[in-house]
Amino acid sequence: MSRETVYMKFDQNVLTKKEKVFLKDIAEIISEKKELENKIKMLSLASGGNGKPGRYIHSVVEVIALVQESYPNVEIQVIGESDFIVTVEKSRQPPMAWEWTKTIAVAWLTFFGAAFCIMTFNNDVDLPKLFQQLFEQFTGKVSDGFTILEIAYSVGVGLGILIFFNHFGRKKFTSDPTPLEVQMRSYEDDINTTLIETDGRKEKS
Repeated sequence: MSRETVYMKFDQNVLTKKEKVFLKDIAEIISEKKELENKIKMLSLASGGNGKPGRYIHSVVEVIALVQESYPNVEIQVIGESDFIVTVEKSRQPPMAWEWTKTIAVAWLTFFGAAFCIMTFNNDVDLPKLFQQLFEQFTGKVSDGFTILEIAYSVGVGLGILIFFNHFGRKKFTSDPTPLEVQMRSYEDDINTTLIETDGRKEKS
């Protein structure tokens, strides 16, 4: 009997709110026989923790064993990750008031934290004195602390932040990811890698 080849491409991290996930939720599955492909997609894999919120590490070997248990004549070709994470979240959404409270708190901390950093930098390099000296040198007049230099600097800081972060409200100036999105993605990748490597060490020990 000829063996049917099934190709599977796994994501590193899968988010679910169910106790079990189907293979179609964790992998892209392709086969020449669409009927076989659809049956394999509907096989379920326990997410771990009996549905409790958390992150659970799984190996592609588990998926291969699950498929071959039901379809022993299937040959599986794996593309991508050899281990993946199933992240289980609560199905119940937190109250909207709590979400707004967290958003306002983060915005407040970010705004005043950034303002404090800018003021600390300005005081550290004594920027007001530098502007006074430059204004007197080029105009021959005494600066009153509110000149074109201070205005241009203030406007430039705001515009520089907007251009650097490539984001204002819900609008992005270009299609490129923002620096914050890049950092968050890098942070998420580091967490996933650490969880998978830690789980592998536990199994070996």
